[in-house]
Amino acid sequence: MDTTTRNTAGGEGSRSRPAAAPPGGRHRPAGRRDQRRPASGPRTAPRVPPRPLRRPGGPHDWFAERLLAVLSGQRPVHSLLGLTVGGAYEQLVVLAATGPPRERLRPVLRHCGRFHPGPGVIEAFARITTGDRVSAMAFRLEQGSDLRWRCAAVEVGAPRP
Repeated sequence: MDTTTRNTAGGEGSRSRPAAAPPGGRHRPAGRRDQRRPASGPRTAPRVPPRPLRRPGGPHDWFAERLLAVLSGQRPVHSLLGLTVGGAYEQLVVLAATGPPRERLRPVLRHCGRFHPGPGVIEAFARITTGDRVSAMAFRLEQGSDLRWRCAAVEVGAPRP
């Protein structure tokens, strides 16, 4: 591959020479005229903000958020239609109809844990707070032949005063 470029001002046969690298192989940014280099000391502050402490850890966290949104009336029940199997959808319809009114405080997912009783099965539990009330939710996820997780059962504990 030829690294030279054709010089149109010099005529048909003239070619310009490639730019020579400066001694030592160091380049300055274009337009910089001073010879100073940045300090080699440690940086004083990180440039990237730290990550949040709680990061979702799997399908049980994802389902817990979706189930809580449905049970609190923030999302419609049919948003989980393709993500449930067996009688879980009917359970959700009943639980969402008896759920809290929308004008109350918004429930918040505080903790979600899991247990693997066997391959392709997750039994999950969640602690939910609404104001100063704490309630519990449990659900079972089963992995289908298409490797997608679907909810098979849901239970919600009554809040305690």
